[in-house]
Amino acid sequence: QVQLVESGGRLVQTGDSLRLSCVVSGGTFGSYAMAWFRQAPGYEREFVAGIGWSGEHTYYADSMKDRCTISRDNAWNEVYLQMISLKPEDTATYYCATLRRDNGVFTTRRVDAMDDWGKGTLVIVSS
Repeated sequence: QVQLVESGGRLVQTGDSLRLSCVVSGGTFGSYAMAWFRQAPGYEREFVAGIGWSGEHTYYADSMKDRCTISRDNAWNEVYLQMISLKPEDTATYYCATLRRDNGVFTTRRVDAMDDWGKGTLVIVSS
């Protein structure tokens, strides 16, 4: 059973930076593509960033591509989301997810295509 645990979310000020982490256990992390999503109250869950198994290929939502970086450490079974210049509209619960199909290549941003989810970590950006 694959388990994901996110951490790093907290209350920050507009313009601050924040790094989220997600540790994965119970599977073969190095063979999975990974993704970060977020969900604000009253909104649907949305894609933020994705990364292939090697870390070489990364993908971003247009709303975040200039303000976040996804990375991974396969030795530690962790994926990270570094965010800068945070805005109040970035307030959301952030989730990491595995994509276990397609041999570790990140092929889809669809919420319903992800295989495993963490419980999320809350980021609040105050104005």
